[in-house]
Amino acid sequence: MQSSLPKALENDLKRVVGDDWVLTEPDRLLAYESDGLTAYRMLPGAVVLPKDTDEVSRVLRLLSEAGVTAVPRGAGTGLSGGALAGADSVIIGTARMKRIIEVDPVNRLALVQPGVVNADLSAAAAPFDLYYAPDPSSQSACTLGGNVAENSGGPHCLKYGVTSRYVTGLTVVTYDGDVLRLGGFGRELGTYDLVGVFVGSEGCFGIATEIEIRLLPRPEAVRTILGIFDRIEDAGRAVTAIMAAGLLPAALEIIDGPTIRAVEASVFAAGYPTDAEAALVVEFDGLETGLSRDVERATVKCTEEGAREVRAAETPEERLALWQGRKKAFGAMGRIASDLLVQDATVPRSRLPEVLGRISDIGRRYDLTIANVFHAGDGNLHPNILFDRANADEMERVERASKEIMATCVEAGGTITGEHGVGIDKRDYMTLVYGDDELEAMRGVKAVFDPMGGMNPGKVLPDPPTPSP
Repeated sequence: MQSSLPKALENDLKRVVGDDWVLTEPDRLLAYESDGLTAYRMLPGAVVLPKDTDEVSRVLRLLSEAGVTAVPRGAGTGLSGGALAGADSVIIGTARMKRIIEVDPVNRLALVQPGVVNADLSAAAAPFDLYYAPDPSSQSACTLGGNVAENSGGPHCLKYGVTSRYVTGLTVVTYDGDVLRLGGFGRELGTYDLVGVFVGSEGCFGIATEIEIRLLPRPEAVRTILGIFDRIEDAGRAVTAIMAAGLLPAALEIIDGPTIRAVEASVFAAGYPTDAEAALVVEFDGLETGLSRDVERATVKCTEEGAREVRAAETPEERLALWQGRKKAFGAMGRIASDLLVQDATVPRSRLPEVLGRISDIGRRYDLTIANVFHAGDGNLHPNILFDRANADEMERVERASKEIMATCVEAGGTITGEHGVGIDKRDYMTLVYGDDELEAMRGVKAVFDPMGGMNPGKVLPDPPTPSP
């Protein structure tokens, strides 16, 4: 099969980025047919890999002049189908844009290209006793450009917040090739927060080619405990009790029984008891003084809500072992199912036990295994539906169950995404949360940045209603 990219356009793109960085062969395009959510697959018309802002600008200008739509893509670890492109679109990959341009320890800032891996920024900042706080489970692979696009969080966003809290400036290239500088770049913002508008826009407004990021000092001390529960609802109540007691952990994470058993049967085994139905990771950080008291109070709350055991990590190695079961959960579940639909929704913490029970009921009614591993402290659920995409009947049940889970979370006072974005997967669920006027306002914002509609088409926003005759 030949690429659908016109030969003249292909040659023009090669003159900008070099022959090696325009991919059109079907076997090379296969690596880009899906992101971390394998339920959706599309083969792009081509992939272009520029190295800097200038090349991105020239590439997008060529595409816009030719009327070919563009889809930004980082490491492909996304979980909503947001970086997929069809045969009539070109992926703009940021894999070559991986320079950490500057780490400024005095101002606690870093300037990076979008292809920098999340964990690599913290490694570069470590000699200055600084780090980057947002830590998605995929932080060893995901890139900062993708984090900006999705407004990513991670286990420690409970205390430290998500990506938008840390991005202070952006260089952005729009579909017509214009280069915009948004935000501070060392200056205080005193006008419209265009950085805040761009972060979380899922590549629908343009491509961020340089990102100014706020760094934090490393905490003096860290204390981590693991509560073991026989009922996941009890773990949910422990989360509510800990927060109601006025404690502010850095992280509160729940791993349910099916996930525990998948982890312990994998190379990521963390020593969790396989007969447990939930494990709760609780972590505190900050000044050494006072942390022991916080850990004691959290331990009491876990015990009061039914924990049969509470383990405390005594060494850095033990802490990493407790976290391994959480951080590697998605990978571990690959052993027990050929495909995994990782959903993402938020509910009020007080509704966690109820919603978790309803998700279990949905799994039983549709005869599906649903594993839960999630950021319990801020009510950010990740129901993981295990399935076989080759089974058409099962695929239909997965879709119905997924929609019911989203509706359940919205009915409980939540919303359809916490950190994974909307993409393709949940664009049709947007109407569960937003009315026509709100969706039209969102379309208006996109039109300001992307009046031609060429950036990441078909993502996030459902098609507008057809006007009545």
